[in-house]
Amino acid sequence: MSGKERIDVFPSRMAQTIMKARLKGAQTGRNLLKKKADALSMRFRQILRKIIETKTLMGEVMREAAFSLAEAKFAAGDFSTTVIQNVNKAKVKVRAKKDNVAGVTLPVFELYQEGGDSYELTGLARGGEQLSRLKRNYAKAVELLVELASLQVGGTLSISSQSWMRGNEKSSTGKLYFQTISL
Repeated sequence: MSGKERIDVFPSRMAQTIMKARLKGAQTGRNLLKKKADALSMRFRQILRKIIETKTLMGEVMREAAFSLAEAKFAAGDFSTTVIQNVNKAKVKVRAKKDNVAGVTLPVFELYQEGGDSYELTGLARGGEQLSRLKRNYAKAVELLVELASLQVGGTLSISSQSWMRGNEKSSTGKLYFQTISL
């Protein structure tokens, strides 16, 4: 312990009581920060596990969606100009919400749809089944992309808040120092 961190105290029972209270406050603050760091690291591991699962599933879903696009183009012909001409407003939108983990707010993205399906009669003449499969596959792909974006943003914020908590922190009195346990 260096000389700068020592506090000049008159040796009396009152000073001893005050110092014990300050020590107790510093220990409580350290324990609270340790619990917060543990909760954030647990959430971060959970997010990483979900990211790996989602990325693996994303590859399969995108492969199936690309194959269903080729099937639909083969069965129904080139329908891209029809779709582009009929689009005037987005039907699928993303809403941002906040999730609170141990006092740290993490953004969570949520997919929602407005209005009905304006293309339900597309492909009625030919290739209707392939077009409906195409819509389902790409809807699933968009849903997974939004989930993956939510997980990755939450993971990066969790990392930055954990690194903030690893540094030296002052107690409420401003004179006693403690260091949180590195994760």
